[in-house]
Amino acid sequence: MFKKYLVALFVLCGLSSSLMAENIYPISREMGSGTRGAFVDIFDVKKQIGNKKIDATSKKAEVTNSTGVMITTVANSKNAIGYISLGSLNDTVKAVKIDGVTPSVENVNNKSYTVFRPFNLAVSSNNELVNDFLAYIGSNLSKNIIQKAGYIAIYDNEFSSAKPSGKIVVAGSSSITPLMEKLKEGYKLVNPNATIEIQQSDSTTGINSAIEKIADIAMVSREFKDNELKSGLKTQILALDGLAVIVNKENSINSLSKESVKKIFTGEITDWNRVK
Repeated sequence: MFKKYLVALFVLCGLSSSLMAENIYPISREMGSGTRGAFVDIFDVKKQIGNKKIDATSKKAEVTNSTGVMITTVANSKNAIGYISLGSLNDTVKAVKIDGVTPSVENVNNKSYTVFRPFNLAVSSNNELVNDFLAYIGSNLSKNIIQKAGYIAIYDNEFSSAKPSGKIVVAGSSSITPLMEKLKEGYKLVNPNATIEIQQSDSTTGINSAIEKIADIAMVSREFKDNELKSGLKTQILALDGLAVIVNKENSINSLSKESVKKIFTGEITDWNRVK
């Protein structure tokens, strides 16, 4: 309502409302999101407080609670900018180059695109079914699924399922969830005796669920924190994933420097005319 009032005021004063269209609307993920944690680390969106560096995302940034909401929000707002998993990218938004390099699996592989993070798993259960599923995830059978989904597979082991029965609960990152759904479908083809329940939330919630034994496997789309590594959970890398900085398709911006992205999300740069 306040924004509409300002636009009306500009028009009444004989000023073009297009002046306001240059404002940047940064969109961030919620605290606890692994994607946010990885983004903040990679782009150094931090400030020094005592001996620690903490998340310095601008309080003016709109917060979304999932990858899907992030994409929809940017797609519907001409001046919005956000960030998502490269594997989640679709044609409703535009991914910008970072320091002149296009975000792609090929460029992550050849290390020219440096904006990427691991998709991690944290495991609380040690039973035949969980171990069989983890072996499948690290096998040649899952490699094509991972790569087709737009991620980078790092394993290529031979696999033959022992077909154990039971139920696995997998919880955590909304960025990893779509890939995990595909792996679940693939695993069911080789082991129809298994039931896999996937609970989408965020990385921190997933980790806590695994620590509390509510989930057998946590999906974590960032690096593990020291206290999480000391929790006794077994860890495994699922895949590597590029992060894509996204803007509305009508935005003329095609490339941004890492420094500009940092300044946008800390609130230092607030209009597109200042972007490099």
